[in-house]
Amino acid sequence: MIQYIDGKILRDMFVSGANNLQNHKDLVDKLNVFPVPDGDTGTNMSLTISYAMKELSKLENNNITDIGKALSKGSLMGARGNSGVILSQIIRGFAKSIEGKDKISTEDLAKAFKNGSDTAYKAVIKPIEGTILTVVRESGEFAIKSYRKENDLLKFLEMVIKEANESLNRTPELLKALKEAGVVDSGGKGLVLIYEGMHAALKGNPIKIKDSSSNNVQTINTSAGTISTEDIKFGYCTEFILESDKIEDTGIRDMMLKYGDSLAVVGDEGVIKVHVHTNDPGLVIQDALKYGQLITIKIENMRVQHENIVLDAQSETASSVEEKEFGFIATSMGDGLAKIFKDFGVDHIIEGGQTMNPSTEDFVKAIDTINAKNIFIFPNNSNIIMAANQAKEISEKNIVVIPTKNTPQGFTALVNFNGDATVEENEEAMMESLGLVKSGQVTYAVRDTVMNDIEVKEGNIIGIAEGTLLSAGEKVDEITTALVEKLVDEDTAIITLFFGEDVSEEDASKLRDELEEKFEDIDVELYYGGQPLYYYLISVE
Repeated sequence: MIQYIDGKILRDMFVSGANNLQNHKDLVDKLNVFPVPDGDTGTNMSLTISYAMKELSKLENNNITDIGKALSKGSLMGARGNSGVILSQIIRGFAKSIEGKDKISTEDLAKAFKNGSDTAYKAVIKPIEGTILTVVRESGEFAIKSYRKENDLLKFLEMVIKEANESLNRTPELLKALKEAGVVDSGGKGLVLIYEGMHAALKGNPIKIKDSSSNNVQTINTSAGTISTEDIKFGYCTEFILESDKIEDTGIRDMMLKYGDSLAVVGDEGVIKVHVHTNDPGLVIQDALKYGQLITIKIENMRVQHENIVLDAQSETASSVEEKEFGFIATSMGDGLAKIFKDFGVDHIIEGGQTMNPSTEDFVKAIDTINAKNIFIFPNNSNIIMAANQAKEISEKNIVVIPTKNTPQGFTALVNFNGDATVEENEEAMMESLGLVKSGQVTYAVRDTVMNDIEVKEGNIIGIAEGTLLSAGEKVDEITTALVEKLVDEDTAIITLFFGEDVSEEDASKLRDELEEKFEDIDVELYYGGQPLYYYLISVE
């Protein structure tokens, strides 16, 4: 019988839970409602919690409060995709609930699960039942009702996991899309895997990692040119984490302004992270020590660093010129699409790898490279919007997230930007423009399913538009044409095709010619997108 969890066991439980999710992330990815090759829930959740593990690994003690703060901070910065952001909020609520505890009982664990659920629900503007939110809520409510009946943590956690699995199995009854696809909710499955890994560690059989490989998000600053070491105004990149109950993060920020530039200050419950480029790192540290103790310190000579890696100094390019009125960040898949965004004047492109979305930290870093009063972010993927908004909340800069759900919407929003208008006027115009474009994607199915009364076989070419599967068949051109036909109406003026890396320019040009002949009164434009997995991205306006 186990009546209490101490800090050491709690650490082992979270590591085991993270490992269990990592080991089964491909399974979770395959539970995507659409049978597309870039289902990414498992990958996003795994990468999110891996950031928490990295932060946890830096912690040398097993204090429960410190463990919770490390998990909370790491998952917040590493959150990717909607599922990752929600997971980070679950962990944040769990961590907040166990603050000040020397040991955790069934009551403490129940309240932590419930607080994780409550925090996650607050973070989502329109919670949808039949998702990870349902699983965390129902299992948390069950835990609150049950902890008085069971003092043995092993048996208690086993009961909670059983309820979580039953909740997961009910998700198809709550979401029609899940029922049609014949799958349970992928985010809910990821959460159950974490719980099961935690239980294994509590039993004394922690889950070990099977595959430590991971994908990396690449960030490309398209506005920066080459710079010399003489152009670096402040030579030392200084980062530290201050633990203090004497000063707020805003006070530290104001204090640090005199020391340099590229200042970023993030505070959370008495822990303040500071990043500043300065010529006097000693004075920076000395000033900070007046208010508390430093948990970590990192100082890098950027001039020496620059001689080895020019890209490390790109953020300094922005600070060496006059602050401009507007800056732009966009996410993109494919070098062709990235070039188009660059032509539109986007300063910084975040390009995610296959089956992976950018993290909150990726957006924060991108924001730091742009020297502008106002920064617009175009997520260009419905699964990235929450991470972008989370970065907005962390940043001290004026950030506007335009909730673009796909690349065509991103391009349309940028077309409607007016450099002479105010931030508010531009935001309004861009938001209105999103409803003027219809978009579609052509890819291939990774499993058999029936959706929207369409039978899909693994390997079929499928056409998806506005969140609905509209066609399936054997040939890319035929499915693309069928999809365009469904998107075009009497008001359509332009059809734009962006062909991917698996389509030759010759084949794409042939399809464009066929569409021009079919739709005589509509302009058909063709661009190289270079995106993986998707043969065509389609925009109809």
